[in-house]
Amino acid sequence: MVDLEVEDGLAVVTIDRPHARNAISLETMDQLDHALDGAHGARALVIKGAGDKAFVSGGDLKELSALRTEADAAAMARRMRGVCDRISAFPSPVLAALNGHALGGGAEVAVAADIRLAADDVRIGFNQVSLAIMPAWGGAERLAALVGKGRALLLAGTGAVLDASEAQRLGLLDVVVPRSSFEDEWRAVARKLAAPPVAAIKGVIAGCSPEDAIGAFAELWVSDDHWAAADRVMNRARRSD
Repeated sequence: MVDLEVEDGLAVVTIDRPHARNAISLETMDQLDHALDGAHGARALVIKGAGDKAFVSGGDLKELSALRTEADAAAMARRMRGVCDRISAFPSPVLAALNGHALGGGAEVAVAADIRLAADDVRIGFNQVSLAIMPAWGGAERLAALVGKGRALLLAGTGAVLDASEAQRLGLLDVVVPRSSFEDEWRAVARKLAAPPVAAIKGVIAGCSPEDAIGAFAELWVSDDHWAAADRVMNRARRSD
């Protein structure tokens, strides 16, 4: 089951499959696609798992083991890569809130997001090699972009599972917070990411042209939000004089 909540411009997609540690089945892929459709227009998107044990534990082996031909395997990989590509290409900022471990395909979902925030007891690893397979949902390429090609090959090639502090040191996680404050922390970060200018900032970081960047800035400059914020700053300055 995949839940979608949208409030005040913030869309939260929750993978809720407790019986399978939030593993991804073919039906889950379809539900994620529908959830992304429903999140269209949100100023920020959060991807998370239900509970506190697993963000996503990978593909659902009990269901996916029915795929026995190369064609079926390729179709499944292509299907879920498309979902991860949609997460990566979402026009507004995307936060992966790692409520639990992100292993195998779960790590691939995590790195499709722009930012990864995790509880401090979380572990993350591209450990598909333990099943004699490889990352197929775009995760290997995204991992290389985050940590470099050599380190990506080392991590995915050995199947190393990292604790949160080591993953943060390598740049695989961006923010690590105490488990006790995890819920408050990810929501606070998500609300900040849902501010109107952040989607424009994401576009610039992604590599738009200088002229497009200037155009995005100019559009924000004339917005009511900008002038309201500028008035607040100028009023504070006048009071302090």
